[in-house]
Amino acid sequence: MIGSVRLRGGGIPWNSFFMKSQFAGNFESVASVENLLGAWQEFLPGKRKKVDVQEFQLHLMDNILALHADLVNGTYRHGSYQHFKISDPKPRDIHKASVRDRLLHHAIYRQLYPFFDKTFIADSFSCRLGKGTHAAMDRFCRFGYQVGKNNTRTCWILKCDIRKFFASIDHQILLGILRSYIPNVKIMRLLREIIESFPVGLPLGNLTSQLFVNIYMNEFDQFAKHQLKAKQYVRYADDFAIPSSNRQWLEIILPEIDAFLRNSLKLHLHPDKVSIKTFASGEDFLGWVHFPDHRVLRTKTKRRMMKRIMTNPKEGTFQSYRGLLSHGSAKKLGAWISAFAGMTE
Repeated sequence: MIGSVRLRGGGIPWNSFFMKSQFAGNFESVASVENLLGAWQEFLPGKRKKVDVQEFQLHLMDNILALHADLVNGTYRHGSYQHFKISDPKPRDIHKASVRDRLLHHAIYRQLYPFFDKTFIADSFSCRLGKGTHAAMDRFCRFGYQVGKNNTRTCWILKCDIRKFFASIDHQILLGILRSYIPNVKIMRLLREIIESFPVGLPLGNLTSQLFVNIYMNEFDQFAKHQLKAKQYVRYADDFAIPSSNRQWLEIILPEIDAFLRNSLKLHLHPDKVSIKTFASGEDFLGWVHFPDHRVLRTKTKRRMMKRIMTNPKEGTFQSYRGLLSHGSAKKLGAWISAFAGMTE
């Protein structure tokens, strides 16, 4: 049950003090031809050469009108998924929906995202406009400086990762959270159709999945801020960190974090990716190892980068990694890329 974890010393669920705002949009706005056309324009960039996209575009208005009619008549049913694997960098299972279904995902996203983004805490950085990994890393380091008083006292960092994140999202809990924000029955019926189109968890390939996991984890974000009183807290997807000058406090809240994730969200911390370390000893967060005065690329990331450059020595690859290295202390690696690029000219 959402909100089952209770405040210390009391018997009131932690989130009983917070009234959730309500989504005021209606189903007609989601299903409108105008919204579907706008969604198509947002969906199209980078996909024009795909055969399935070209086939859909060949009869674009007929396809959009047919989708609109199915939505209005309540006869829309989500199709099946095409499965394939990628290395990003570790192997991942991607499930790709049809163009028709992905168009609807964009139509729903463009209506729901502006509302839900306002409900998220400022320090949630995944899949949000104006956020991202680099902003998350900068915020993480800024918190480290604040807690460490510019490296004049010890800063401890509790770092956690959730095991099998997307695959562990519980459909009924997610739908319950969505219902607490969205009173419109037709919109909820459509969201249920999309969520339950995938048997377990959420598919990585859906745009709606990115929004749904943020809505899901917002429950934990609010718990961390309002129940745990974590002034310094940063999350990117399933990675989150809490810096503190008090190691004992971090050890106390860790079981509470574990209990909330298990009991309220049916999520589990990755046993090999939970640590309490000093900032000065270096904390691995989002591919970089962070120190009070600099950050260096994670060894695995460095090796993967060098391997990719040597197997795919193209200017686009060089530029991509130069951009990556600009966010940390990596002069030697940058010089190596330049030298390698010079040899391949």
